[in-house]
Amino acid sequence: MTAPEPDLRHHGDAEVRAAGRGLVDLAVNVRTGTPPAWLREHLAATLGDLAAYPDQSAARAAVAARHGRPVGEVLLTSGAAEAFVLLARVVTARHIAVVHPQFTEPEAALRDAGHRVHRVLLTAEDGFRLGAVPEEADLVVLGNPTNPTSVLHPAETVTALARPGRTLVVDEAFMDTVPGERESLASARDLPGQVVVLRSLTKTWGLAGLRIGYALGPAPLIAALGAAQPLWPVSTPALAAAEICSGPAALAEAEQAAAELALWRAYLVKGLTAVPGLRMYGEAAASFVLVRLPGAAAVRERLREHGFAVRRGDTFPGLGEDWLRIAVRGEETTDRFLNALETVLSST
Repeated sequence: MTAPEPDLRHHGDAEVRAAGRGLVDLAVNVRTGTPPAWLREHLAATLGDLAAYPDQSAARAAVAARHGRPVGEVLLTSGAAEAFVLLARVVTARHIAVVHPQFTEPEAALRDAGHRVHRVLLTAEDGFRLGAVPEEADLVVLGNPTNPTSVLHPAETVTALARPGRTLVVDEAFMDTVPGERESLASARDLPGQVVVLRSLTKTWGLAGLRIGYALGPAPLIAALGAAQPLWPVSTPALAAAEICSGPAALAEAEQAAAELALWRAYLVKGLTAVPGLRMYGEAAASFVLVRLPGAAAVRERLREHGFAVRRGDTFPGLGEDWLRIAVRGEETTDRFLNALETVLSST
């Protein structure tokens, strides 16, 4: 019997909304306590400028300076998800490979644009480490660190996939959750072929509702992607966020948050390793962990009864019903979650 096709349009916010308000959200990977007060105030100050059409100049320059690139290699987008749609519409490719498990919107966008997609499935037993992709692939898409596995691939392993005639798309939406953003390709400009790096301000700054992200890549491709956008695709408040979050003070705060997150993640992983029957694969490096637990679908439902929402794993190609993704939170929240998980498991 053929397994059902995963729901590529399912996302973590549905886990919370489906069960109503009041749940502790471990299904969405946005940093808690965000946007910070200084960012909210900065965004509020832009409201007096809404009568004018958005001007991207300052924001593009700030993002370009942040990554050491010319302005022509920066495209501001309505969230990183818009970039997937633009790439699907603009890039001409005959053999498309999407590395899974990963964020499902790239494949969904490609399929919506009429493309056939070959799935390259990484395995848990191999720690979800990046391996070979078909040599004939002229468009390759992968995440780093990868959602939902939380695995951070070495930059040299990712760059080994770049070659003339190929467009390599690296989704780095969670790279700012990694201290030092090690293994990032955001500033790499001398790789063969076309390498496009996608970034998001959603996770660290709590701006999912504002929709702001950007693409970095060769100027001709960036220009083509921009030509496919509607006029004024990014709002004035979103542009203000891109500019200020690319500045030194914000980058220092993001680095501090990433360091704190690493401690919280280690605390969560230590607690999870003590749970009977639960297994983790690979080394988690982002703001979430992926676990395999027999009966995970039922456990997820029971956790809701105890006030916690976690992300189901079966909507990611390559995983199944025994997988859960859990967002990293502070130690107090983690303790309460682990107690709830123990209670659920002991009663099943």
